[in-house]
Amino acid sequence: MKLLFDFFPIVLFFIAFKFAGIYIATIATMIAACLQVSIYWLKYRRFEILHIITLVTLLILGGSTLLLHNELFIKWKPTAIYWIFALTFLGSHFIGEKLLIQRLLDKQIKLPLFAWQRLNTMWIVFFVLMGTLNLYVVYHFNTNVWVNFKLFGTFGLSLVFLVIQGIYLQKSGYLNAKSPNTD
Repeated sequence: MKLLFDFFPIVLFFIAFKFAGIYIATIATMIAACLQVSIYWLKYRRFEILHIITLVTLLILGGSTLLLHNELFIKWKPTAIYWIFALTFLGSHFIGEKLLIQRLLDKQIKLPLFAWQRLNTMWIVFFVLMGTLNLYVVYHFNTNVWVNFKLFGTFGLSLVFLVIQGIYLQKSGYLNAKSPNTD
């Protein structure tokens, strides 16, 4: 259910684009993201950082799209978010006691520090590549192809990336290890 809730603005963007075009889709997504953050706040009395980063980026770039009547701004939103995440994961190598991926997953799995470092680096590379790939699609294909890529392509690539990480953890023996974290 949480996955559906997290993807609600993206799915709404896709549907609105197919029926009403990029500008109505942008408005619909901005409203959906505001609702998403509000509903989450009402239910849990806290904010998810992912929702806040997405909302702020969406309001800035979506607002620019509408104000300047230029769809390029909204097309840059996924790249901006991916690169913000890449910088955040990179920053965790230098700030804080734990890497970001370790903070997110250390309750589910226990890994030695070098494995956390590899996973964190894999996420950095993934986010940089996804942002770059988005720009490639933006500048080499029409808006309809970009919208389809945004929904289906990024979802598919994310699944492939998660499978690759699972294979890495499995082949390294970490998913079967019962030993405590060896930071």
